[in-house]
Amino acid sequence: MSVIDLGEYGADFTADPYPYYAKLREAGPVHEVLTPDGIPAWLVVGHEEGRAALADQRLSKSTSVIDLVLVREEIMGPHLLSIDAPDHTRLRKLVAGEFTGRRVEALRPRIQQLTDELLDAIEPAGRADLVDSFAFPLPITVICELLGVPAADRDSFRAWSNELVAPSGAMTEQEAAEGFATYLDALIEDKRAAGPGDDLLSALLTTRAEDGDRLSLAELRALAYLLLIAGHETTVNLIANTVRALLAHPEQLAALRADFGLIDGAVEEGLRYDGPVENATFRFTREPVVLGGTEIPARAVVLVGLAAAAHDPGRFPDPGRFDIRRDPRGHLAFGHGIHYCLGAPLARLEGRTAIQTLLRRFPRLELDPDAGPLEWLPGMLIRGTRHLPVVW
Repeated sequence: MSVIDLGEYGADFTADPYPYYAKLREAGPVHEVLTPDGIPAWLVVGHEEGRAALADQRLSKSTSVIDLVLVREEIMGPHLLSIDAPDHTRLRKLVAGEFTGRRVEALRPRIQQLTDELLDAIEPAGRADLVDSFAFPLPITVICELLGVPAADRDSFRAWSNELVAPSGAMTEQEAAEGFATYLDALIEDKRAAGPGDDLLSALLTTRAEDGDRLSLAELRALAYLLLIAGHETTVNLIANTVRALLAHPEQLAALRADFGLIDGAVEEGLRYDGPVENATFRFTREPVVLGGTEIPARAVVLVGLAAAAHDPGRFPDPGRFDIRRDPRGHLAFGHGIHYCLGAPLARLEGRTAIQTLLRRFPRLELDPDAGPLEWLPGMLIRGTRHLPVVW
């Protein structure tokens, strides 16, 4: 089997990867590829195979398996997405109590208030970039308030975060990671010195398991980094991508406006149809692993294609059709297995609140016809556009 250079697909692959994934899937569910960044990897494009890979403990999340050094991991330290059981089990147990359904539900009034305030601010203009003015500030404010990050600091770490997940070239990866780490160290020290507070970071500073186990300061920094990035970058694009899909499918938009009882289905279909995470973060084979009839050698990089799996016709009939009445159960937008997204309930709540309120408030919402082509985020991790110009 020859190695497929995904970089040769060019800008079309970034804008619409689904036809390329479909062509690959027709030839088999697993392929040896070279990513657009030049990384040799094995790409999983089938749903069944992707789900199996996400739960397979022979696929490690630790770069130590292949002696790979990732700048951000080296600077930030190990976190939930870069470690395996039993270390992962220990860390997740320490933080999972802060993300229960009851804790998330308690945030509903504040999320609604923030949504209303953001729409109040943009309504008179009749037009806006929905990413900058709405889809970004809502989740960033929620996660910052949850963690206890001062409002004045949010622009700084938005710049760091952007460079780490969808680089623009404004700074190097090392500069972004070092800036972020230095900031988080200072923030955690301030909270430690201030004593008990009502934010999540303060709570995690004092959280102890029944056996007395607690997070070290290094573990807390890495966790805060993960929560801040994963807690807003993904939700930004969940909101923006789903709104874009609705505006591109007027009959589905009309159905939702006629019955907002369909909002849950709309959000789930948005996650499936054009979810915010295109491919899961790297996994590494501890030993040779057979997936979909293909043997992946030991010490190999594996990319599980979440977007590709979501368009597998073997799991989702007519996958290119956006249908908010579809049964989308089984999509992998939040992952699967022990690394299933801890913040999935919060992301869903924010997505439902944001999209439903936006469509109620702006019944004439549409894509800005004068805006020109959309700018797609680079890379194979986050799926979305830098901006989403709309008018109403």
